[in-house]
Amino acid sequence: MQEEQETHISSHLDEIVAAVSITPRKRIQNKLPQTALFQPPREKLQFCEEKAKSYSSSHHYKQAIQELVRCVALTRICYGDSHWKLAEAYVNLAQGYLQLKGLSLQAKQHVEKAQEILTNSIEPPYNDNTDVFKCSVELFHTMARALISLQKFKEASENLAKADRLTKELLQCGRIIKEEWIEIQAQLKRSWAKLYQGQKKSKEALPHYQEALEYIQSSKGEKSLECVPVLRELAGVEQALGSHDSCINHLLQRLHLWEHSPEPLSCPCKSRCLLPFCFRTRPVCAAWRPWRSSTLHEHQAHLIVLNKCPSQEEAADSAHFVAQAAVTSGRPEYHDVAEQHFQESMANLKDAGEMGRAKFLLIQDEFCHFLKITGQEERAFSILKESLEAKVKAFGDFSPEVAETYRLLGGADLAQGNHSRAHKKLNK
Repeated sequence: MQEEQETHISSHLDEIVAAVSITPRKRIQNKLPQTALFQPPREKLQFCEEKAKSYSSSHHYKQAIQELVRCVALTRICYGDSHWKLAEAYVNLAQGYLQLKGLSLQAKQHVEKAQEILTNSIEPPYNDNTDVFKCSVELFHTMARALISLQKFKEASENLAKADRLTKELLQCGRIIKEEWIEIQAQLKRSWAKLYQGQKKSKEALPHYQEALEYIQSSKGEKSLECVPVLRELAGVEQALGSHDSCINHLLQRLHLWEHSPEPLSCPCKSRCLLPFCFRTRPVCAAWRPWRSSTLHEHQAHLIVLNKCPSQEEAADSAHFVAQAAVTSGRPEYHDVAEQHFQESMANLKDAGEMGRAKFLLIQDEFCHFLKITGQEERAFSILKESLEAKVKAFGDFSPEVAETYRLLGGADLAQGNHSRAHKKLNK
């Protein structure tokens, strides 16, 4: 156990050393401009901050962490060991570990270091500096998120309450504008929701997710990609609560959004009718009924993703979420919705690379399970049989995925009275 901890710490230190060292090899890999090597520290700090944001937005997480570590080192050079900006750099690094790697314990340790620096820095001339208080809000919020991940809910609640209180005071004193307060509230409300959800308190989590969504829509717009994770989390909570009747208001909200669309959109059933749809015409369609709210929220998230020109994998994941929500509803009227989105998800992954192919096969298995529970066993077993060769190639002869497929096919043969063929498959 001690050896494992030492290895982990050693790896962590190696990563930091690699991040703050710029060797010739690294210069080539990162393609740093020659001018960057001779920049003053403050210019280099700004350069690294921009690179960290760029790497993060493009999902190059390891490189983003390295740039955030560099930012800590450069901030210390520029401002010293007791400046609030060094605390801010540690908070940013903590957020990086939390968001990009999910390393909650490391994030907590970095926030504690930031807290120590900030405590020593809050003295003239910083006690009247709005940036210090904003940094404190980020510090409390980041600590709360780390503690939620570590399932230390009481401490997390205390930190969220501090962030809430300080944000409110900043607004009342005119230190931040209303729009900035709304953006902060969206993040805090989502964290409150996760706090309750972590404690299996879905009823308490629901209103916080709803408020978070309202704040994001208010500040970023209803089509913002930032709505997508909240819509999905909201759908998950409503599934846990078994909510069936809260979707009407959300449906009307969608209709209002579509009313202002320059082009008429198609009815959400797609597979059942080709009638153009807009708020003014409202065609009658059997599929156009209030959906269960969790399914609707997944569908809303999916539409937002598709409107942002996603990658094939993102579009596949989005459609998959909708299919899962429709299946989980357990209601026959959503079977067409589930099948449509399973097919859409698989179509986006069919020509993907090795990882995409593996995901395609796993979603295909879910689709086959859906076909079985909806009475389409023959179709399900036909797809499973055709998938065997691809599964052996993707997962290996002795993988659980291949074994489960043989088990299902053997069971089907047994049910049809083909005992010898069933025995052969079950032996495999």
